[in-house]
Amino acid sequence: MVKVNYFLKSVPLMSTEDISGVSPPSVFIGRIGYPNVYVGPLVPPVHEDTSLYDLPEQWFGRSIDEIVGFRSLLIRGKHRVHVQKFNEAGKIMEQTRELALAENSVDTELNLTKKPRGSIFMDDSVQPFGPSAPIKDLHVGNARYEHRIEKAYYDTDLRATQAVLELYDRGVMVTKIQKAFSVGAFGIEKNRRLVPTRWSITAVDDIVSKNLAETVKTFPEINEYRVYESVYLDNIFEILMIPAQWSYESMEAWYPGTVWNPHGRNTAIFSDYEGNNGRTTYAEIGGCYYSARLAVCEQLIKERRQATVVVLREARPGYIMPVGVWQVRENVRNAMRQKPHLFNSLDASLKFISGRFEIPLRRWILQSELLKNALFQKKITDFFSGKQT
Repeated sequence: MVKVNYFLKSVPLMSTEDISGVSPPSVFIGRIGYPNVYVGPLVPPVHEDTSLYDLPEQWFGRSIDEIVGFRSLLIRGKHRVHVQKFNEAGKIMEQTRELALAENSVDTELNLTKKPRGSIFMDDSVQPFGPSAPIKDLHVGNARYEHRIEKAYYDTDLRATQAVLELYDRGVMVTKIQKAFSVGAFGIEKNRRLVPTRWSITAVDDIVSKNLAETVKTFPEINEYRVYESVYLDNIFEILMIPAQWSYESMEAWYPGTVWNPHGRNTAIFSDYEGNNGRTTYAEIGGCYYSARLAVCEQLIKERRQATVVVLREARPGYIMPVGVWQVRENVRNAMRQKPHLFNSLDASLKFISGRFEIPLRRWILQSELLKNALFQKKITDFFSGKQT
């Protein structure tokens, strides 16, 4: 019903090929047909400050209706470009890049070859947006670059990973780094290329959180068992921190009828984990793994502590449509801002979590590598402390 409601509201957007408005600024790089992908701006027919439309860091607490409401107004222009030849792709690509690097909302005129079509685009990695059509012409007003991103853009000897880490350390929002990363703004000049938006979101979360985790490993372990909580958009997050060396697991339970379990009769649980040495393969549960890892590492860095961390998420039936991986990052960040519940034992902390969830604790433990390890694996120190049985 939410989708239908906003589809009807977006029908007037489809009545003309000429769209004039203020881009948040926002761009989208598709992945279909890679390495020849569709590139272009997202432009709403709105003539006021629209910066909120593309700042997920400021969306926490807003309803799905509200988020889908302003995101569905964003009309996507499409222009086919080869990811490695974007510098030869002409004015439309150049102006799209200008938008991606801009600090504030920018007046934009989008001329399309036909009236925009399609309903609201939904994806669990990427924020929603409205109808789309191929671009005939694009005019972008004076875009002032975000000065820290601009510096990295013009440094053609700076590796992309280093650029991402330096920008994060200087306080640039993850969303803005991801946007610039997607239009090939970072890296050694000959290696620069476009990166589809959904890949760039995960890449930046991965680069930043992997680097933070290396620092976390140098700190002393926490002294108690902790549980942090956050509830938003009918996603229930319980984050367990165990006093042990850094390792990490992310677990998601999807109820029947939800995004990743639309036709199932039973709740489905997915998980991925890494030990102290990290991981070398892509997490099967996708971008959520990295966005949650980023948020928990931020907290541990702040405290100068390390821990074994298990992120547990119940996606309940009220989570009616995917709004993007930002929701996980901001939910976990919100949990980290709350005062944790403290416990003296793993059993006590798990009992507390069990009282918060509808899915039996046994199902979580059976699915989890780190919980099984913490519950059933004897440590060598147990044999020197009189604990052996």
